[in-house]
Amino acid sequence: MVLPKIWRPRVAVCGIHIESSTFSPQLAYEHDFTVTRGEALLNRFSWREETWSQAIDWLPVLHARALPGGVIHRPVFDAWVAEILEGVKALHAEKPLDGLFFDVHGAMSVEGLLDAEGDLITAIREIIGPDVLVSLSTDLHGNMSEALFNGCDLLTTYRMAPHEDALESRRRAMYNLAMRLLSGQGKPAKSLVHIPILLPGEKTSTRIEPAKRLYSRIPYLEALPGVVDAAFWIGFAWADQPRCKAAVVVTADLPQEELEALTLDWAQEIWDARDEFEFVAPVDSMENCLQWAETAQRPTFISDSGDNPGAGGANDVTYALHHLLNWEPTMSGKLHTICVSLHDAESVAVAVATGVGNIADFVVGGKIDSRWPGPQSLRAKVSFIGDDPLGSTSAVLRVVRTVDGVEVETGLDVVVTKGRNQFGALATFQRLGLDPREADVVVVKIGYLEPDLYAMHKDWKMALTPGGVDQDLIRLDHKLINRPMVPFDCDPEVLDAVELHAITVGR
Repeated sequence: MVLPKIWRPRVAVCGIHIESSTFSPQLAYEHDFTVTRGEALLNRFSWREETWSQAIDWLPVLHARALPGGVIHRPVFDAWVAEILEGVKALHAEKPLDGLFFDVHGAMSVEGLLDAEGDLITAIREIIGPDVLVSLSTDLHGNMSEALFNGCDLLTTYRMAPHEDALESRRRAMYNLAMRLLSGQGKPAKSLVHIPILLPGEKTSTRIEPAKRLYSRIPYLEALPGVVDAAFWIGFAWADQPRCKAAVVVTADLPQEELEALTLDWAQEIWDARDEFEFVAPVDSMENCLQWAETAQRPTFISDSGDNPGAGGANDVTYALHHLLNWEPTMSGKLHTICVSLHDAESVAVAVATGVGNIADFVVGGKIDSRWPGPQSLRAKVSFIGDDPLGSTSAVLRVVRTVDGVEVETGLDVVVTKGRNQFGALATFQRLGLDPREADVVVVKIGYLEPDLYAMHKDWKMALTPGGVDQDLIRLDHKLINRPMVPFDCDPEVLDAVELHAITVGR
């Protein structure tokens, strides 16, 4: 007797993942990305060895991933899109696909496009048709456009900020897809509600209220009979596009009216909390933060939030460095201050040529975003040269000054990096011979502190510095977002008159 072949669902895997600030002059090019294909793409998912995952034929196409940055150079994006579409088309022609896992950020911006992820999934749908089951995972700081919603069947997103659950979110998206295919349940119903709120992530950390409470609703919602997933996007504030706004999506095996009422109820709860959102830490000007830091508990952290590369900042704005170079407590050597980091390949090259232990003149930063206030001239000793985990060279520059004709070290260490980098982990400092736990003050280009830094800080303020990811959204002057929108519109009568609406697709 010939046994029947066991059916194994065929699922394509693809995506382009970057968070892009449209307010930064920087562009993102191919060299900014890690591109994976074949087994290297699938090796990103440790759960491949789990039983449910082994029942699926995962078919890698292309995935490109980068640190948050600027808008993608259009030819780079177009080339990857062509490869993705050709790959999906070939797989589908070989034997019709059963599913597709779409692994994107949700806040990717591309030259000339207003909804890059929506455009990409729409183009994929033209190849695979309406019946293939598509599962989506994004960052909660992504945007849920109508095109992206329409193109996907299972939609989920991170539930923690900082994003300690990024991998968990991808696993959930792939697991939900596998379970729907293997069980033959097919597509669930889905409902989308946009909420006219656009806030920086530093006002929406899930460590504090109201985001903590609003995201904690998800386990309750998912425990309701028939609910598959509940997702809340707070949106991406540093792009000027109509899709930039908060959103919730609930997917469920429920009647359309019941699902829509459930989604609207949750969205209304979020909208009613609009006045509760506050910064995750005390905020002030850079000048006032430094004055406060003179007597704060050690180690003291100051977030140079407007140029945070983890949100898309250019990573070379010198506003904070300029103030440190004029701050007596560290220039006199009384306080040891670490300033991390400035993306400046030219200064790294000078440091390498100078050699560890030697002194040279440097012109640091302001080569990408020269607006605030531009390149800074300094004289410094090269204290350390090393590589970051991505293999990019970095240098520690100990600033020196001349006293009575003698060059004397100050207390200021400035880190310059060949590639863009965010110093959110202790190990990143340690690779350069630095220990932030032993410093007096650490000025870091970041918004809310990542877990390592949060665990070690004794005092912390966020400086409202300028840059491509300025926390003061009003200063950025958005033009294309929908209105009214919090925090741009403050009239209580206007906001109280807002009615939320759902877009619901039944089974």
